[in-house]
This record gives sequence, structure tokens and C-alpha cells, in this order.
Amino acid sequence: MFHYRKTIAAATLTSALIATSCTAYGASPTAGKILLGSAISLTGKYATAGHHAKTGYDFAIAKINAAGGVKIGDKTYMFEVKYYDDESTPARGGQLAERLINQDGVQYMLGPYSSGLTRAIAPVTEKYKIPMVEAEGASRSLFNKGYKYLFAVLSTSEQYLASAVALAARVAKENGKAPADVKVALAFENDPFSLDVRAGVMDDIKKHGLTVVIDDKLPRNLTDMTPTMTKIKALKPDLLVVSGHSKGAGTATRQIAEMKLSIPMVAMTHCESADLVGKYGPTADGYLCATQWAETLTYKDPIFGSASEFNTEIKKTVPAYAKKSVPYQLAQAAAAVYVFKDAFERSGSLDKDKLRDALATTDLTTFYGKVKFSDAGNNIAKPMVLRQIQGGKYNVVAPVDFASHELEWPRK
Repeated sequence: MFHYRKTIAAATLTSALIATSCTAYGASPTAGKILLGSAISLTGKYATAGHHAKTGYDFAIAKINAAGGVKIGDKTYMFEVKYYDDESTPARGGQLAERLINQDGVQYMLGPYSSGLTRAIAPVTEKYKIPMVEAEGASRSLFNKGYKYLFAVLSTSEQYLASAVALAARVAKENGKAPADVKVALAFENDPFSLDVRAGVMDDIKKHGLTVVIDDKLPRNLTDMTPTMTKIKALKPDLLVVSGHSKGAGTATRQIAEMKLSIPMVAMTHCESADLVGKYGPTADGYLCATQWAETLTYKDPIFGSASEFNTEIKKTVPAYAKKSVPYQLAQAAAAVYVFKDAFERSGSLDKDKLRDALATTDLTTFYGKVKFSDAGNNIAKPMVLRQIQGGKYNVVAPVDFASHELEWPRK
């Protein structure tokens, strides 16, 4: 059975946003529609981040429609979106992409959540020459297949936690130790995204000369890391690096606290989407969190305003985020919709091949960061940043050019 959800996205958000009508911005009351499609993880192990991504899509569509929609020539179009739940299963994702294209008539696709699901859907959109702008598949292996219709707004995964290795090497030197004295524990999910994150980390470990003492793969269901934690207790690494999406981040944080492990530096992906601060409180203090976006960055655009303004409006209009950090998965999903708007307007057409060519020449500054695609379709204009949980706040500590706070080390 297919789990289907169709929505005009403005209807899913609060009245504070919907009150700004399209007519107030001069949009035609007889505007046409542009139907986007997405198979997204609303259940299964990626459901948490999948819902963040869907919220980002919905928010951006509502915001763009309220600001007048998409102008193509002398016509105005409003975005709509049709969703199916891929249940966090790649095979289902590919099947649903076929359904969206062949049965629902979708000609423009928003990406799913995760590299694994994107890997399953990309061959389908490529086969039918359907432009897909994706925001949640970061694996660099997606961009060596020669795809011409796949475009990703986010930085690729090998960049995620490499800066944590550089930080550990720097701290060692500042404390009179050699980088080779820094013992590193690695724990990674066996999926395309996490394995690419690991590849970037390993490259930097070799570059800086750190010593790996644990190199574990996480269990498939991501619910128990006891074998890894037992090794950590015995070997006492200086740096623990974890990548297992939201579920893995939560499991690691819970079990580090339960086993009372003292690790001077912990770096992981998906801190915000796992809501480590909300669920685990002070036990998550000091964790380093790879992020694609932060509200303190200085990017801005005409639709969403600055990164800070985007963050404030999400908290105001989407109650689920009122008292917690807005995850980057939400922000980059919104950016993907904005990239579509820009490309439609520059192409001057609804033709999917003209749209594809416009996407390929994107050079856009958004509240999320700069977007410019390589010939392979990945974004080459935006760096990753590293945040540290400090007193329950996510503060940018690296790279230095983007840092709002100093690194706190060792974590208590």
C-alpha cells in the first residue's frame, strides 16, 4: 500500500504565515500551478530528519507563493507538492519516484531524505529526464555517475567532520602533545553517507597524523552501541567521531551518559535533527556537531531574508521548533525550493530540459548559503561549519572565519 499525501504547502503552516496572501503581493488570482513531487521518509529510521526536510519544503513553498509565486514571462505560477512516504527504504523510494512521474505526472522532483534514498531515486529521474533538486543526499558517490538532471544544494559528505580532526590536532599541539598522541575512535553507519563522512575523516587523520584505536561499524538498527562503548571505556580515546544519522546520534549520546564515559572531544553528525539538547540536556554539552547551516551566518536573500530572520520565522510559524534549534535539514530543503524558483524564472519556461539547463548555470546567494553547481551537480560554493553545544546552545566554532564562539575543550 502506498502512503500518499498531497498538499498545497501553505495550508500546512500556521496562520501567521498564511495571512500574507498571494494577492497582496500582486500574484494573479488565476495563477497556474507547478507540481513538484517528493518521496520522503515520514516513517522508518530516517523519519525524524525526513519530517524536518518536509517542513522545509512546505515552509519555502508557502513563503514563495505568498511572495507572488513563480513568474515565467507574463504568467504567474504557484508551487504545489505531492508526497509519498518512502518508509526509509531505498527500494520503495525508487518505486514511488516511478509512480510520481508516470501516474501523477510530476515533471520536477524534490529529493528524498538521505544519500541512500537519493541513490535509489536518481537513476529514475535521470531515465525520464526529470530535473531533481535535492537537499538531503550528501554522499560524494552520487556525483560521479554522470547524472545530468541531479542537483544538490548541500556540501558533500566527506567535508562533514574533517574539521573536527583538524581541531583535535590543533588542541594537541597547544597542549604540548604530538598529533600522533591523539587516539581516535570511529563509529559509522554502513550507508553511503556515513561511509563518505568516514572517508573524509580518514583523509584528515592521515594528513594530521592522528592514531586510530577503534574503527567500528554501527549495528543496522542503530539502537545499541554497547560493543563500541565498551572499547572506548578500555582504550580511552581523545576523540570520538560518530555518523549514524539522527538515530545514531541519539543512541551514542544516551549510551555515553549511561556508561559515564569521559571523552575529551566528541564529534558527530545530525545533532540538531536528533534534538540532543532537548532530549539529553547537559549530557550533550561540549559535543561538536557538523552542520550545513547556522542562523549566525551572514547569508541573505530577497525571499527569506537573512539566516537569522529565517530561523526566527520558522520558530514563530512552526510551533514544533519554537523551543529548539532549527536543524539544517529544514533550512537546506527550503533552499532547494528557492533554487527551483530561480531556475524556472531564468529559463522562462516550464520545459524540463530548459529548466535543467538553467539549473546547471545556477549562481545564487540564499539565506542558506551560496549555490553554484559543478558539472557533476554538487554545490561547490558553500562550506560546512562545525558547531559546539555550549550551555544548551549550538555555537559555531569552526572554521575560524565563520566562528561565533571559541572551542570549549575538554568537554566535561
